[in-house]
Amino acid sequence: MSHQQSPDNVSIDEIPVDINNTQSAEVDSADVPDEIESITRGLAGEQPPTNPIVVLKAARWWYIHGKGGTDPAFQWAIEWARHLATDTPSDVERFDEFLEYLVSVGFADERHELR
Repeated sequence: MSHQQSPDNVSIDEIPVDINNTQSAEVDSADVPDEIESITRGLAGEQPPTNPIVVLKAARWWYIHGKGGTDPAFQWAIEWARHLATDTPSDVERFDEFLEYLVSVGFADERHELR
């Protein structure tokens, strides 16, 4: 690794993992790294990312910093990666939950602003 890590802030790539803020279930949009925000907003957009590795990078961040396996952003990213890998339809209800969650996190004031 090319950068210094402290005991409370580690990473396996350029995206830092804040150990003190893991699975707190309280995510503020200001705390989301730019790259993760970009990927997450892309997952809500008309042309979502098509690289499963990129999608899983966001899933990992949301799992660690959000609500773990129940985090809607994590769940949608995993669902989208599954869709990419298997070419099967994705779960529309899970997508709706994801959009509502992004509004609650502060990425938009209303769901329609995300698309």
